[in-house]
Amino acid sequence: MLKSLRIPLGRAHLLASSIIREARRAGLPVENLIPLGSLRRHAPDVGDVSLLAVAPAQWHGDVLDGFMRLPVVTSVESLLPTSVEITTERGRVRLHVTTGDDAGAALVWHTGAHRHTHALQKHAARRGLTFRDGLLSRDNGVLVAAPDEEELYHHLGLPYIPPELREGNGEVEAAERGRLPRLVARPHIRGDLHMHSTWSDGRDSIQHMVLAAKQLGYEYIAITDHSERAFASRKLLALEIPIQREEIQVLRSRVSGIEILHGIEVDIMGDGSLDFSDEQLRGFDIVLASLHDDHGHDGARLTERYLNAIRHPLVNIITHPANRSPAVSTGYDIDFDRVFSAAVKTGTALEIDGAPGHLDMDGTIARRAVAAGVTVTIDSDCHRAEALARQMQFGIATARRGWVEPNHVLNAGSVETVRQFVAKKRSGR
Repeated sequence: MLKSLRIPLGRAHLLASSIIREARRAGLPVENLIPLGSLRRHAPDVGDVSLLAVAPAQWHGDVLDGFMRLPVVTSVESLLPTSVEITTERGRVRLHVTTGDDAGAALVWHTGAHRHTHALQKHAARRGLTFRDGLLSRDNGVLVAAPDEEELYHHLGLPYIPPELREGNGEVEAAERGRLPRLVARPHIRGDLHMHSTWSDGRDSIQHMVLAAKQLGYEYIAITDHSERAFASRKLLALEIPIQREEIQVLRSRVSGIEILHGIEVDIMGDGSLDFSDEQLRGFDIVLASLHDDHGHDGARLTERYLNAIRHPLVNIITHPANRSPAVSTGYDIDFDRVFSAAVKTGTALEIDGAPGHLDMDGTIARRAVAAGVTVTIDSDCHRAEALARQMQFGIATARRGWVEPNHVLNAGSVETVRQFVAKKRSGR
């Protein structure tokens, strides 16, 4: 278990979004308000929530004063010439202010991570520049304008490096060699293969989920409710499978422009077997397998349970493999190398789950997975329609932290690509 004062990404995102809304309602004289730090890098957990306000220098005092007076502020923790930290009922938020000319330099500096900005400082020094405290200057102290991040990196002789990569894990060296990945982005995602409805522990009906997904522009989705012995508040019973299938068939005839796959998130049981029988699983268009209950097993035993599921010809995707919970639990200590090898050999995908309670596989593990040749999916694991877009964005950002490219992602392909992926494993080819 983690012993940490860090904030889960989902909660930090909600806090930052609420403060930005309050600031806009209050009419703060800013050109832009942008999240910073590990929140902007979409780290699974965040040390502090901070924002950057861009405004002319003569308005900085008004911006800081207005920020301190927001209705949600319960106390002011500190006030400096270019920043203020306030406390709200949801947590603390620090605001930095900068000018338009320095916005790019300040954004890169305050986004971090420290190892990334330290590497950039070395590049600056080699070019007779100093990069410090959100400012870029020549060695004689004259400021160098960097109104956007692209300009800052250009001054340092580097291509733009996306925020999710800025962890000091070789991204600067990759940029120097022209080897930065072409990261997956929202326009690449053509469908969502993991979501829940009121048939299990979802809040909304299948129809509601389908219509919301269509509005987001998806070409297809999979409805994947929990199997009957899952560790969930409500589950899809075996006897309900034909009834749910009929409901989906009716929706297929009524809702055009989006394909609906009938899927299942089946639990991997303590002995490595699956919650539903093979006969039942064959009736689904796609099968996701999850390990929600460790049954007190150690990492080696948990790994074996996963391997049993991966080798099963009817299992197509292993969801949230570590079953982690950001800022709460690191999840299962499984042998990912063995899991990766089996996934590649059997044609089984591993999921990058965008639910704030998972964000799993995290960036580090996802990077190892695609390097090993694993096909991944990026899914929302959504339980309510209103969160479909948000949780998919978290999943995409987590994948980007793992240097994931569109060609690594199953659901960056068409629904026919997904069907072929399923059919290939089922046929044993």
